[in-house]
Amino acid sequence: MQENYLKWYSPNLNRDTEMLVFGHSGYPVVLFPTSMGSFHENKDMGLIESARWYLEQGLIQIYCPDSIDKDSFYNKQIHPVHRIENHDWYDKMICHEVVEKLRHNTPSGKVVMAGCSFGGYHAANFAFRHPGYVSHLFSMSGIFNIKSYLDGFHNDTVFYHTPDDYLHGLNDYELWNMDIALGTSNWDICFDANLKMSKLLAHKNMEHWLDIRQDKQHDWPLWKEMFPHYLSRIKFF
Repeated sequence: MQENYLKWYSPNLNRDTEMLVFGHSGYPVVLFPTSMGSFHENKDMGLIESARWYLEQGLIQIYCPDSIDKDSFYNKQIHPVHRIENHDWYDKMICHEVVEKLRHNTPSGKVVMAGCSFGGYHAANFAFRHPGYVSHLFSMSGIFNIKSYLDGFHNDTVFYHTPDDYLHGLNDYELWNMDIALGTSNWDICFDANLKMSKLLAHKNMEHWLDIRQDKQHDWPLWKEMFPHYLSRIKFF
């Protein structure tokens, strides 16, 4: 299984950023880490290994970017306006420095967005904000509302990074072309968040799969079951 390390200066973040890339060819899958996780977390916790067959067959390439959660939602030392501004720059980095380069590797010009826990938020938020770039969304135990991280602060930037809020008003036809899997469990701490998102998507007549696993904790064993299953939804040929 091929692995490559990338490091570059990000003009959007105004600093160096890092990413691991797995696989030698195939459909691009952008896989975010969990809360405050690093670019190598998904490898360290075995999630990449769960997708080994797809990688070795050349069906997918997995791109694991670093997060800046410690400088955005989880940085209580700065004002919430700066937390959400930092996250907005992160969204721009993912869009312009990662996805816009990868999307041309597929005939559709789109990529897969995936992530677990807070990584599920990053995947869903990007997918819903930029649906023309995303063919599949695989959110595993994700959340979809970040306002609790901002101490009651609210502005337009917060609104447009909170899928629970902004999805109601979106009408981009590409949203209805996206394959969406919301993975959760009846024991998942994010179970209610996924039920709420599923109801919102159903209200908008957006087809999706609410995958509720039984008696599984919000943890890596659950996500390592889900991830290879969801990858099978990609139409490789």
